[in-house]
Amino acid sequence: MNLQLAKSYQAEAAIPAYRLVKFGSADDRVVPGTASTDLLIGVTTDIGAAIGERCDVQFAEIAMVEAGAAITRGTMITSDAVGRAVAAAPAAGVNSRVVGFALESATAAGDVIRFMQSIGQIQG
Repeated sequence: MNLQLAKSYQAEAAIPAYRLVKFGSADDRVVPGTASTDLLIGVTTDIGAAIGERCDVQFAEIAMVEAGAAITRGTMITSDAVGRAVAAAPAAGVNSRVVGFALESATAAGDVIRFMQSIGQIQG
């Protein structure tokens, strides 16, 4: 594993595969994203983790993510309440953390799509 692109963390909650994550209570721990305002850091790989297990988090390049709703390719994405990708659409004056943009469209929640990681923030 190239540590510049992915790192192993301890899961503080159950984290399914292909979910967006944020830091947990310590530097070496992660939890699923729960809102578009979370400080998201990356996405889990194809293997999920139970509480206390290790999980790999990818930070850069093209990755896979589970959609939480329909997404059109090219759309900037963020986290829903359970770490799935949704279109970033913050209300006026609200900041939203984005993890990148969809390279493929999702037709419904549960679809796993490719996205280009580019973490940043947008304001509505």
